[in-house]
Amino acid sequence: MIIRDYRPGDFPQIEALWKETGIYRSERGDSPEVILQCNAQEGKFLILEDEINKRIIGTSWLTWDGRRLMMQYFAVLPSQQGLGYGRKLAIESMAYARNKGASIKLEVHHDNIPAIELYRGLGFKILEGYEVYLVYHDV
Repeated sequence: MIIRDYRPGDFPQIEALWKETGIYRSERGDSPEVILQCNAQEGKFLILEDEINKRIIGTSWLTWDGRRLMMQYFAVLPSQQGLGYGRKLAIESMAYARNKGASIKLEVHHDNIPAIELYRGLGFKILEGYEVYLVYHDV
């Protein structure tokens, strides 16, 4: 497995991975153009790829708000979970943040215990006392 940067043409596999893992939300309006725009604004989109068959098995999208990175769409195909690939991808994401001198914020569903254990094992802490609110607008 290799970790590489996003390339134009990756999106169909990425979208399929997000749908298979259940994290995809069409109302967010994420697209190849949005990924490129975020990357142009100091974000980073990492791809975990099986280099033998060129299959994308994981993603980590780091968006930059000028103060911190937000790790979004962090996912590994269900058939590849539990093999250490998520940890490898998270460590690479954290290295990007460290090199940038930035913290990383993420959101995880409260019943996603394997992800919570991964994040806690890597030093992430709960931001106590906050609730997250979001409103979607038609794109």
